[in-house]
Amino acid sequence: MHGYYYDQNRVYPPEDQGRRRRPGRRGPGKAVVLFCCALALLLVAAVVLRWVGDSLSPREDLFHSGDKSPENTPYDWGDTWDWEDEEAGETTVERAPLGDDVTLTLTPQPQTQAHTLQTIYQENIQSIVSIWGDAGTSYSFGTGVVLSADGYIITNTHVIEGCSSVEVVLQDDSSYEALLVGMDVPTDLAVLKIDAQNLHPAVFGNSDELQVGDTVVAIGNPLGQELRGTMTDGIISAINRDVDVDGYSMVLIQTTAALNSGNSGGALINEYGQVVGITNMKMSAYDDTVEGLGFAIPTTTVKTVVDDLIRQGYVSGEPSIGITCYTVTEEMAEEYDLPLGVYVKSVQQNSDAKKQGVFPGDVIVEANGQSITTIEELLALKEGMEAGDVIHFRLWRSGGYLERDVTLMEQYVP
Repeated sequence: MHGYYYDQNRVYPPEDQGRRRRPGRRGPGKAVVLFCCALALLLVAAVVLRWVGDSLSPREDLFHSGDKSPENTPYDWGDTWDWEDEEAGETTVERAPLGDDVTLTLTPQPQTQAHTLQTIYQENIQSIVSIWGDAGTSYSFGTGVVLSADGYIITNTHVIEGCSSVEVVLQDDSSYEALLVGMDVPTDLAVLKIDAQNLHPAVFGNSDELQVGDTVVAIGNPLGQELRGTMTDGIISAINRDVDVDGYSMVLIQTTAALNSGNSGGALINEYGQVVGITNMKMSAYDDTVEGLGFAIPTTTVKTVVDDLIRQGYVSGEPSIGITCYTVTEEMAEEYDLPLGVYVKSVQQNSDAKKQGVFPGDVIVEANGQSITTIEELLALKEGMEAGDVIHFRLWRSGGYLERDVTLMEQYVP
């Protein structure tokens, strides 16, 4: 069984490790690196799947027992079919001022000879940064791409989600505390701002000009600080690849360039040295070996989202229910005596779904009178609706059914 998962690593230090060692000019130290590598290998061996819920098996302790009213007894917030150790908490990174006129420019593909791999690396390495996020009981690491000389950095939302502070480390080992400009969960894109000047912005190309078979490279920080600046090469395997994850639909670039934990937020670069995608996930499996299936967010999407985030801190116009969810497969339904439908994994705090009493553990079985058995059906129903529209849900909870009217909201409102 296959599944998509974010290729970012989140590390949970041992109880006796004491205070986390902050990344500095000399890196995090051998012990931490060995721990990160060991954890990454365990993740690959066990294949912790973060995204595709219809290929996961529920934990044995998922469901509560006893006599409980479905109207008044929500599941605990920790109930999930996700094998992650814990859910990302609230992201409390200090916010940056908004409204700058910085925008992402897509440069047409030049009509010149392709660059050598060595040239591509030298052209881009100074535009690649390390990202470290402090989430209290854990910390995460990933990659970022420099957007502007005055310190705007693009990365993935999942790298910084749940963090209280974020640190950006440049190639010269200088480090900066980052402010959060904005982040968008459905597209997995975030923008940070550091107080720096004379950085080396990447040159961004137009991902619409890509063709299957084009040569590309990925540059990022697999497994953490001491392997930062690693370049892998490959080709474009597919374009406009539809991926439905946690109730969100993404259209991604597929590549054979190797991606590993820590590459999240890095650059996918064409043969002319232009960044054409932001790497964010790979395909994996727990019953087979899967190689050469990496994914990146195309720059046409990146531009739209990043420009909105810099201007106003969120992405306009996209309606959201305010939940993340998984499909309940027939196997899950039979084993756990559930209805077919869409299992609610989490509910956004500021959403109307939260206000109306939708809880993690609920199973959506009907929406606007239409039977719902998969995430794809729910997404199709939401397609064409706008923020402010209302969806009437029929939910299963603890053996009973209830109904909720939920008003759609914009994807993220600060």
